Amino acid sequence: MTKIFYPVFLLLLLSAFSTEPAGFQEPKKGSLWLTTGDGAIRLRQMESVEFKKRGDSKLPVIEIDATKEYQKILGFGATMTGSSAYILDHHLNDQHRKEVMDSLFSREHGIGLSYLRMTIGASDFSTHTFSYNDPPEGMTDTKLKYFSIDPDRQRLIPRLKEAMKINPDIEIMGSPWSAPAAWKTTGSMIGGKLKSNVQPAFANYFVQYINNFAAAGVKISAITIQNEPEFEPKGYPGMLMTAEEQRDFIKTFLGPRFQEHEIKTKIVVYDHNWDHPNYPITILDDSIARKYVDGSAFHCYGGDVANQSKVHDAYPDKNIYFTECSSGGWSGPWRDDLMWKFKNLFIGNLRNWATCVLLWNLALDENGGPTNGGCMDCRGVVTVRSDGTYEPTIDYYSLGHLSRFVRKGAVRIASTDLSAQNLDNVAFKNPDGSKVLVVMNNQAGARKVNVKGAEGVATLDIPAYSVVSFVW
Repeated sequence: MTKIFYPVFLLLLLSAFSTEPAGFQEPKKGSLWLTTGDGAIRLRQMESVEFKKRGDSKLPVIEIDATKEYQKILGFGATMTGSSAYILDHHLNDQHRKEVMDSLFSREHGIGLSYLRMTIGASDFSTHTFSYNDPPEGMTDTKLKYFSIDPDRQRLIPRLKEAMKINPDIEIMGSPWSAPAAWKTTGSMIGGKLKSNVQPAFANYFVQYINNFAAAGVKISAITIQNEPEFEPKGYPGMLMTAEEQRDFIKTFLGPRFQEHEIKTKIVVYDHNWDHPNYPITILDDSIARKYVDGSAFHCYGGDVANQSKVHDAYPDKNIYFTECSSGGWSGPWRDDLMWKFKNLFIGNLRNWATCVLLWNLALDENGGPTNGGCMDCRGVVTVRSDGTYEPTIDYYSLGHLSRFVRKGAVRIASTDLSAQNLDNVAFKNPDGSKVLVVMNNQAGARKVNVKGAEGVATLDIPAYSVVSFVW
């Protein structure tokens, strides 16, 4: 009797003096990652932050409501231009290339980029001008007998496949800067418009592109019809296309051809600046074209990011893509560039329904090249020098505040809009239930802010002109 009672009595005695009552749980903590406005701290993990029952009532509050869900996130990334593929292949040995690619696409060793754009044929960042259908001079070749993706087999395709191997969830979008030269009013990939009688061939061009890349091991998730269709560059490939022309091409030729060939690649319209939201709306207003279209794509070089919401509000069942913005010599000092990026490209974009955020060149050399007639002072996400050295740029760290923590399939959730207090923010819930809050402090002094959620209240310290990602 005593042998049985003594251990039980001892257990009760110990529990009576325990500091942890029945049902005790460790306080919930979140990890905090910081980039400062002076560039001294770049995507560095700081001390963890504990959720408490209550916070300082004098502080501003960002309330998280995970029950209010908005758009699903497809990913974050940049464009693997021909120039990017060239320098990654040509300037780096195998070991250094692996290090750079891991730093870009690995979730464990880098920032985990999950969406890439590529150019269908040449752009202003290619080693030369070409399309995937370049017959001998004088031939039109609407039968696509000369179609070939060979110009991209040596460098671009291996780099895309390497990225896919590191991050199997990666999405790839293709965008043409121009139709083949022989099909255009100028007879050149520079300037002009698509001839009306070659529209069936142009639709087949997209089919061949998707099928040939699939055969090479690269699945194309989405295409846009034309990069920047309202701009006619004078020195590099480009092609004008009105909203009405794009609408009619989709509903009469491209949509039916995709349907006929059972192609699941998404069709995305516009692919140009924020300033003309009526362009995609004109296409989506057509009930036939609309059934083939997944969404609209935007660039940052004109207008206001809020115009994305105008398109979403008109057609809430259609996705918003953000597909291009470049940084460069014009971007100003680190602090100004960081604040602009987060207010517009990241927080602003995502609060205005973007499902992805893509920057322009993934990698450029120390001279901002090689170029093909375009921007002479653009900057890549990483700089890869001709001597084989490399370093991440501000674009790398900025993307990393989202791509490292917000997973494909995450949803944006409700968070208090404190933009009037210069505490712009955006929040997400990942498929595994973890949450991410990105906050910028766009003021000269350090700030404290309470984050209130189902777990309690966490108080974040944010230095002047800085950005934090809070993950729990």
